[in-house]
Amino acid sequence: MSGISVVMMLIALDQTIVGTALPRMVAELQGFDLYPWVAASYLLTTAIFIPLTGRLGDLYGRKPFLLSAIIIFLASSVLCGQADSMMALVLARGLQGIGGGMLIGCAFASVSDLFPFPFDRIKWQVMLSASFGIASAVGPGLGGWITEQWGWRNVFYVNAPIGLVALALVWRFLPWVVHNEQTRKSMDWLGVVWMILAISSLLGCTEFGEQLGLTSASFVILVLFSVACIYGFFRHQIKTDAPVIPARLLNDPVVRRLMLLALVTGLIMFVLIYYAPLLLQGGFSMSPNEAGIIITPIIALVTVGSILNGRLLTRIKKPELLFSYGGIALILSLLGLCLINRHTPNWMMMSLFAISGLSLGFQLPNLVVQIQAAVSPADQGAASALIQTLRTIGSMLGASLAGVMVSLGFKQGLAPTISKISNEQGTILDLLASPQVLLRTEDQEMLYKLSSTHGFDANLLMEQARLGLVSGIHQAFFMCLILALIGYVISLKLPNFLNKNN
Repeated sequence: MSGISVVMMLIALDQTIVGTALPRMVAELQGFDLYPWVAASYLLTTAIFIPLTGRLGDLYGRKPFLLSAIIIFLASSVLCGQADSMMALVLARGLQGIGGGMLIGCAFASVSDLFPFPFDRIKWQVMLSASFGIASAVGPGLGGWITEQWGWRNVFYVNAPIGLVALALVWRFLPWVVHNEQTRKSMDWLGVVWMILAISSLLGCTEFGEQLGLTSASFVILVLFSVACIYGFFRHQIKTDAPVIPARLLNDPVVRRLMLLALVTGLIMFVLIYYAPLLLQGGFSMSPNEAGIIITPIIALVTVGSILNGRLLTRIKKPELLFSYGGIALILSLLGLCLINRHTPNWMMMSLFAISGLSLGFQLPNLVVQIQAAVSPADQGAASALIQTLRTIGSMLGASLAGVMVSLGFKQGLAPTISKISNEQGTILDLLASPQVLLRTEDQEMLYKLSSTHGFDANLLMEQARLGLVSGIHQAFFMCLILALIGYVISLKLPNFLNKNN
């Protein structure tokens, strides 16, 4: 359990430390158009390898895959730190996502291998939640501090010592448990191809929608292709003898509800973690360190919420309602985040992020605990991986949809002034093409220099750019608010899973 906990710290630290440093990465590597892809490439490969590794772990045991995942994750972290362009960073993050997906696909299911009874599992899940929460709480502030003191590249090198500890502990202590003892062990690789096509095409719809035009023939064809791939994947899973995701899981109404909740929860959490730093640094002109401190409560309170959740689950008659209680708090905090501006006191912003984190602490652990309680031991890996995959797909969709909203909001904020700038002033238009101008000091200096030559108000342009960015991120938060309301309604229909299994 110590080894698995360190693995969780490795995952959590990487997810949170990068978010705070990402605006500075964009400023140095100059490629805001690829901002969402730094996250999306990681999430795409993660979403593919979580279910793949989860099923392979059911068939062959999880230990060899967990060891391989740690090695891949560490090697790709070094490549991320060495990236000399945004495209190189995007590709390295995609490789890192392979290791991250394998880690997630094995880590959660390993707990069910060690502790088959739900009550025992809940107690030990607190240890994982605490490890995840501690690393996540340290992540934003550490990312901001390292970025300011040593440069953003070093945020990736932090993974090295933690990964080496995880590798040693897992190698020495984690037992090699195999639940599926059948002589014929096979993976449906055609199903894997269908899954890759489905997830990739879904990402393509969200990433290229704005570029192609939502009413263009190309976008419609891409959407139809995505729908066909998703349909083909699930239909193939029903027919094949060795499915990546067993059809019996998809036929369970409880599993389907948990799948929807995982999708919604992953989307909301990712938008908050990745776009809150951009809001604070680009929209409110804060330093990376100050922004990291303000968003730290969202992650720190996930730990507190998870611990409280674990203590309450076995003490109340209807533990399934804890998810909906967390949903109510999340709705209230998102409502507040839709209204914050640069004049909002720091303590109030920290309080809203804290409530968001506390509420997620009542939701994230329950997704895993409930689905593990709903399925047989032979499907523990596939079921756990299914939840984590859908959380990752939700995060992937959140990154893309929020990116579109932020881009549109930014352009709308500058539209009145941009329309007055002639095409001959191409340098000015290039500088104002993306929110990168709010993050890169060199671009701002160039804009102010050009203002004296061409006779426009640079301060007005910068203020309009900030307001446009804030508007776009507020729209993304509002999307999360609507989804949180939908999630709350779904959570009210969850069964009492502890009484069912005890």
